[in-house]
Amino acid sequence: MEPLQKHIHDTEEKLKKTIDSTVREFSEIRTGRANPGIVEGVMVECYGTHMPIKQVGTISIPEPRLIAIHPWDAGNLSAIEKAILKSELGIMPVNDGKIIRISIPTLTRERIEELKKILHKIAEQGRVSIRTVRRDAMAAVDKLESSKQITEDAKFKGHDEIQKLTEKYTKKIDEFLTNKEKELV
Repeated sequence: MEPLQKHIHDTEEKLKKTIDSTVREFSEIRTGRANPGIVEGVMVECYGTHMPIKQVGTISIPEPRLIAIHPWDAGNLSAIEKAILKSELGIMPVNDGKIIRISIPTLTRERIEELKKILHKIAEQGRVSIRTVRRDAMAAVDKLESSKQITEDAKFKGHDEIQKLTEKYTKKIDEFLTNKEKELV
């Protein structure tokens, strides 16, 4: 693979990781609907170590506003309950001895506006990360041209491809933001 194509491929991989990170942050924002992403990253202390909930049980959504956690080992029920209470999610788990149920309350207008601001901040952080990747990629392409590894035409072609990738991934962040905002209403 020639140096320019390898560099563009590496740039796209970095952009994908940026998108994945942004989407992960979006999933942690609690909307009015039940979503496994809300709790799956909560760390539970069991077996002498800290593990995410998704590694100690099954998370399901039996109803639009209800999350059910079925631990694989019933002995972990109280540890899961404690972990959810300690988390900053602001949700109350109900332990019935077999599973943990979490009811997701309806959001108030004020809370929806607050969450929208947080979502926009996360999206902007994602866009800034994308622009940083673009800046670094452009500089690397310039370096390839100055070291005579690629021609000036190839440099301009590389810049163009990097810009197209930047626009593509920025658009993805905007789409995820729009979809997440729709979940809030």
